[in-house]
Amino acid sequence: MKLYSNLRFICTCVLIVLITSLNALANAPSRNYFQLKIYHYKTQAQETVIEQYLQQAYVPALHRAGVKNVGVFKPVTQQDTDRRIYVFTPFTSIDKLSGIENLLQADAKYLADGKDYIDANFKEAPYTRIESIVLQAFPGMPGTAVPELTAPKAERVYELRSYESATEKYNVNKVKMFNLGDEIGLFKRLGFNAVFYSEVIAGPRMPNLMYMTTFNSKADRDKHWEAFNNDAQWKGLTAKEEYKNNVSHADIIFLHPADYSDF
Repeated sequence: MKLYSNLRFICTCVLIVLITSLNALANAPSRNYFQLKIYHYKTQAQETVIEQYLQQAYVPALHRAGVKNVGVFKPVTQQDTDRRIYVFTPFTSIDKLSGIENLLQADAKYLADGKDYIDANFKEAPYTRIESIVLQAFPGMPGTAVPELTAPKAERVYELRSYESATEKYNVNKVKMFNLGDEIGLFKRLGFNAVFYSEVIAGPRMPNLMYMTTFNSKADRDKHWEAFNNDAQWKGLTAKEEYKNNVSHADIIFLHPADYSDF
């Protein structure tokens, strides 16, 4: 009888844990999907056409389609032979991301406002190519945040980081470091004003994760990173054997937001 009671108690505990876990999963906020479009171009004329299109047609059309915030950024230092504009768009589901082009094509105002870009002659294309990266938000920050900065947009610095890993397993480990290791919490405590954290699910460089933090100036950025590198929590996190060697290559891109950027 005592054995039966013990087994019954154990089964009840297991059932409670299972139900609690399932409820937690069901109530967890859904993770956003992001599209990062990078326009590559060469001339000032191309830049003018792209920017007019983004400001007057594309971003307003996304707003009408229910996308609240769209980010548009330029590198702080442009390359002469490969100039770029970055467009960051969050979606609440992968279906909304995949269906956005159909919505745009059905938007008469978008087609009219973006006519110069949309109907450009093949001999006068407004860009060299478009690179598109699809991402999914981390569980630790399932959506986006508009940064709380005080400096004028022209002075702000947005830092886009890309972390590649040697294998998929190491990439999973680095993602775990951000979430379960609470690297996200460390950034938040130190006031890094993150826009997003994400896994790359489709892009030219994989396995990979990307995230964006923001600052009032380059000096403000350097001050924050000095505090980060000297923080006891970070030193403790990097000292753990389980998180060793999980980044094989890192790219850091400094960006300024466009005047019409929502982020």
